[in-house]
Amino acid sequence: MPLLQFGEWRPDVADYGGQTTHTIQNVIQRGDGYGPFPSASVYTSALAATCRGAFYALKSDGSVIVFAGTETKLYQLNNTDYTWTDVSKSAGTYTALSSDAQWRFAQTGNLVFATQKNAPLQVFDLSSSTAFADAAGSPPQAAYIDVVGRFLVLSGLLSAPYRIQWSGLNSFNGSQSWTAGVNSSDYQDFPDGGIVRGVAGGEFGYIFQDQAIRRMTFVPGSPLVFQIDRIAQDMGLFAPYSIIRAGELVFFYSSKGFYQIAPGSLPQQIGREKVDRTFLTELDRGNLQLFMGAADPRSSRIYWAYKSSAGTAGLYDKLIGYDYMLARFFPISMSGEYLLGISQTGLTLESLDSISSSIDSMTLTLDAYATAVQPENAQFGSDHKLSFFRGISLEATMVTPEQGADAQRIYVNGFRPISDAGSLYGSLIYRDTQFSTTTTTSEAAVSTRTGRCDMRRDTRYARVKVRIPSATTWTFCAGVEPDVTATGLQ
Repeated sequence: MPLLQFGEWRPDVADYGGQTTHTIQNVIQRGDGYGPFPSASVYTSALAATCRGAFYALKSDGSVIVFAGTETKLYQLNNTDYTWTDVSKSAGTYTALSSDAQWRFAQTGNLVFATQKNAPLQVFDLSSSTAFADAAGSPPQAAYIDVVGRFLVLSGLLSAPYRIQWSGLNSFNGSQSWTAGVNSSDYQDFPDGGIVRGVAGGEFGYIFQDQAIRRMTFVPGSPLVFQIDRIAQDMGLFAPYSIIRAGELVFFYSSKGFYQIAPGSLPQQIGREKVDRTFLTELDRGNLQLFMGAADPRSSRIYWAYKSSAGTAGLYDKLIGYDYMLARFFPISMSGEYLLGISQTGLTLESLDSISSSIDSMTLTLDAYATAVQPENAQFGSDHKLSFFRGISLEATMVTPEQGADAQRIYVNGFRPISDAGSLYGSLIYRDTQFSTTTTTSEAAVSTRTGRCDMRRDTRYARVKVRIPSATTWTFCAGVEPDVTATGLQ
């Protein structure tokens, strides 16, 4: 029999006789099928409380500084023993974050800014500070922050929710950095489109409102400072932390599903008739602060974490990934507090005991503790510890599209999985009518002699399910070669 591929994950559409599948789990998309997804491996000691935002900054010497926020505190990671140092203003506490909010961060040169709308904008000078302090120039309290060109832009303003405000040109923390009319600092109110829910920075800025998206373009020498054009109407941002910037691309989730914006282009749907309906059914819309996105700088993949309606309070329990070069989604079962892209800092051998009781019990290899590496995806788990996705492979599940022969019955003798996984189990999911509930056979381990999973079942419609246990070493699984014969009309 020819190869029956597992196909693209598109749970929104029927998979009978098609090239798509309803069910995959804990795998990443590849050009030749699917590959393993690693588990999270602990990297630091625990924060004092639930992580409510995190960020990494680069110093002028190339070293990495990591910050994290809790409900009322800001912390810096100690690069020697990997514990967390309180760097809140005057070692005090901030007015608590709103239950639906997270800390947001941005870096301009040596300055790191942290914001949440219940506290003044905070700033930390990487060259001299030991704690955060109120930013100079009386900037407005804001929920969101980003860098557009050579300006710092605040949105989600506490006192003016329909406004964005930007700093002076290359002036971020001076006495007049936020004075309108001075050094191109200014603000813009929007009469329509609803509340401003965030800005995606870069060379151009994208302003996201409830029912509109606008592009902001710096116009040197113009009294307007920025030319602001509406690029989408009757469509805005559904979840404020779903914005992802991956290179020149911007991804987000609107009330109409998943979208991307390419430079100079209008928003384009990427999830329609693929995952949008299924995702919206699962999403806990009362906890959108846990619906957050992060790009993987090492690949063409991005990830959104979210809490499903069946998830545990205070934690996301699922990831949905998207490979924008292959234009395909994939789901991951993963629980945590905060998802981010981050660069690893250095670690000395003498400080390993602060993370692990012994070298034997470490979940990361010693080679992983380089001085500074390219950014990668990480998360704060339910234990409040920062972890990188470098552990053993998660248990993977892949199911083929449903197959049948119209009114003719089929007899399935087994199948040969096309994979380099040494440990693999197969089963058959079958039914006699399209409206019947499916039944799953017992699993059969792949034979080390024949490379087959043998089973016998007479049916009309069938799917093949492959399960690869966690910690199995493997790189790809392309599909199966089924052993099927027709048995007559019934």
